[in-house]
Amino acid sequence: MLWIPVEGEREIPVCERHVGMPLLWQPSEEEEGQLKADWEELMEFIVLGKVHEISAKHGEYLQLRPKAANSKAKTEAYGAKGQPIKTLPRGFYLRTQFTGKILARHFMLPDNA
Repeated sequence: MLWIPVEGEREIPVCERHVGMPLLWQPSEEEEGQLKADWEELMEFIVLGKVHEISAKHGEYLQLRPKAANSKAKTEAYGAKGQPIKTLPRGFYLRTQFTGKILARHFMLPDNA
């Protein structure tokens, strides 16, 4: 995964933002194992039609979150009985605490996560 840090304050015009040192990251065996476990846990909910049961407590490093601009955006999915349903589109995201640990380790910063 490639991270390129960019200043993100809204009051700074995009053309004036500073770009930091990029980081090319690859998970350790332990991190990869936990990411795989999180992926499998979340995918089990999805394939069993239980996408509405997924909450912020699922996944230690990886989480599934809504990615729509608003609650009116819907996508097709399947319910618990295999019926077509409409739901918010979701995306996989690394948890903030996990990302913080990776960045702290790479840039030799204090780990505040």
